[in-house]
Order: sequence, then C-alpha cells, then structure tokens
Amino acid sequence: MGCLVSTPKDSGGNRRRPGNIGEVSVYVPGLRIPKPVDFFQSLGGHLSKTLVERLTALRTRIVVMAGQEAPTITRTRRKTATQHGGSTLADLHQALEDYLPVLLGLVTDGSQLQYKVQFIWVNQEDDAEETAMFNAWYEVLSVLHLMAMLSFSQGNLLLLPRNSADSYQPKASEESRRASIDIFLKAAGYLDCAVRHVLPQLPSEIRRNLPVDLAEGVLRALCLQALGQGVDIQLGMAIDSTKATLAVKRRLACEMVKYWQQAQDNIMNLPLSNGWGEKHRHFIKWKYVEAKAAAYYYHGLILDEGNTEKSHGMAVAALQAADEYFKESKRACEVFNAAHPLSRNPPLWGTMKYLSEKIPKDTCSKVRINRDLYSYEKIMETAPTLPDFALALKPDEYQLPPADHSWNENVQLSHIGINQVNPDKR
Repeated sequence: MGCLVSTPKDSGGNRRRPGNIGEVSVYVPGLRIPKPVDFFQSLGGHLSKTLVERLTALRTRIVVMAGQEAPTITRTRRKTATQHGGSTLADLHQALEDYLPVLLGLVTDGSQLQYKVQFIWVNQEDDAEETAMFNAWYEVLSVLHLMAMLSFSQGNLLLLPRNSADSYQPKASEESRRASIDIFLKAAGYLDCAVRHVLPQLPSEIRRNLPVDLAEGVLRALCLQALGQGVDIQLGMAIDSTKATLAVKRRLACEMVKYWQQAQDNIMNLPLSNGWGEKHRHFIKWKYVEAKAAAYYYHGLILDEGNTEKSHGMAVAALQAADEYFKESKRACEVFNAAHPLSRNPPLWGTMKYLSEKIPKDTCSKVRINRDLYSYEKIMETAPTLPDFALALKPDEYQLPPADHSWNENVQLSHIGINQVNPDKR
C-alpha cells in the first residue's frame, strides 16, 4: 500500500538550485523541501479537529521555513539570528523535532491512517523533481533526512575558518571543532535510524521507487560521510596536540580511509546524474583520496622509524604514495568545485593545511636520503598495505520518539463522541 508518484524534472519550477554554494568544508547535497498537505481533507473524518489543526500548523511551519531557507541555506554564511533568538538552522531543526512525535501517531500500531495522506517532497539528487506518496513512513524518512542535512549544514558553518586573536591565519576554533564532531554523530544517528528502523517499514516495491535522495545507498553514504568528517576533525586535533603520537595519528587517518571508502562503495552505482548528485559523488571521491594521502604519510613515517633496509624502502614507497594521492586529491578537489552548483575551498587549515606542507617536503627528503643509502632497485616501488583498524566512531543511538500524547486525547474524544451520538448504547 502507498501509491508513489514521481514528477519528471521538466514539469515545473519547484526545484530551485543556486548557481554557487560558496565555501564548502562539509558538502550538503541540497535540502528536500516539503509541499503543503491538506490534512483536513484526508483525516477530517478520522481525527479530532484539534489534532488535525495541530498537524497542519506544525507541518505548515516546516513548509514555510524550508521553502524560504532551502535556496540559501547551503550557501556560505554565518548563523543568522531570528526573532526567536537562535538561528534559522536551529529553528527549522526544532520545528522538525516538534512535528515528528505528532506525525508518528499516524503509524502507531500499524494504523491504517498511515495510508490516508499524500505527502509530497521536492527532490534534489533525483531526476524526478518531486515524489508524492500515500505513506506516512515516507514522511518520517523525509523528516529524518532533512534533520541530517540541516546538521551537515550547521557543521559546515562551524568549520569555516575565522580570524582569531591567537593566530595570524583563519581557522576553526577548538570549541567549534568539538561541537562539529557532536553534530556529525547526531546526523549519523538520524541516518542510521532511517536505514535500520524506517526503511524496513516501507514495502519493497516502494523502496525500489524511492527518489535517489532517500535510496539506502545514499543514506548509508551520508552516514559514513558524517563519521568520516568527524574523524577528519579528530585527526586535525591530534596534529595540534603535543601528546598525540604518530601511531594515534596513523590510526585516525587509516580509519578515515575506511569511512570514505565505504561511503564511495555505497554511492558509486547509484544514478546520481544531475547537479547535486554528481557533485556529491565528486565530493566523496575527493575526500577518499585525501584520506589516503594522510594515511600513507603517517604510515610512511612510522615505517621509517624501523632499522632495516626493508622498512626504509617501504617507508619511501608509502611516502611516495602519499605524495601521489595528495596531488590526485587536489585534482579531485578542482573537479568537485567546478561541478554545478559551483563551490570553492575555504582557506586551508587543520589537517590539510599541515599535510599540504609536510607531505611534499618529507617525501622529497626521505626519498633522497634512502636512495643515497640504498640502490634504486632495492627501494620498494609498490606502496605497502595500510594497517586495518577497527572503526571507533559510531553514530549516536537515535530512537524515534513515542507518539505525542495528543493521540491519547484523540482516542478519548472519539469514545466520548460515539457515546454522545448513541446515548442508549452506553
């Protein structure tokens, strides 16, 4: 059950895409926008007027805010104060959290009400401009996806470098970096919940016909992206710490490679052919190659601490691989920024600021020293295999909230209404 309708991309003008999204530290593949729903027409004969009005008010707030913010929310900008005090990102996120418990009443205990309302969302990565479905679980999935994308956008704002009093170059503060890790774990939690607890509620036919924005592979890739970016920040903080050893930095870099590799594996065969989707694929490829440069660099430094000819040869090969991956990452970055919508890099800071200076310098130095010691033929030309570490960073354990208490009141009112109509059947 749950009819699905997808509108071709040339059928209207609901999907508004910026030509340039400015500086990108964290890629946000557009925001899916909900379209208005007439709850009274669909549910007026099944729910109390008060509950229908509440559903309508909560969702209308989201429709209005998302419609206003979506064309600009992915662009580079600082948090904008609103009349409520907070920021537009926080307000929209709160609106979604307020709506979700009331929405979940439609699906509680397998209620048939979940099939009464046609929910419509404007896509970003799919060729179809919008997708409509008579299924409340589709609405829940869309809400979780939007909550995650808002978190990504907030993470991007936190990680855009700012001028600071204690530094001559722009950078993100340690407070912002720590906050961004928490945000990435929350985003991963929303997406993990969507994959494990919401997608299984949808019939297999509908799951096959979901827009690519909500495809399982994209949701998993986004979850892994959030974790990969979290480890990236951890590595940057380790680089800044005098207490972090080479072994710690290598482990973080190798874990980062695994997150981005898994993200790429999940997304590579999906039909991401339009602007946002294609750019999403370029972003993941760029970050995957960049992570490999960091991992091989630290692996090479540790191998070079060995006292054998073999370990020195492997160190040279690892550092050469780091240098090649670093060059490839710069090319991949250029491809990403040139893909529409256009983007640009913020000033280098953190992990890549450090590695952009160290990788070419240390590679050149180590290669020269070791080739002075050993003949060319004795230097291993194939990069050694990276160590395989268990992934430490996990998504937050996000659980769907219970249905709002107003649904209990609705049941009580329904019984009262029946008794008033049939007083002799008490």
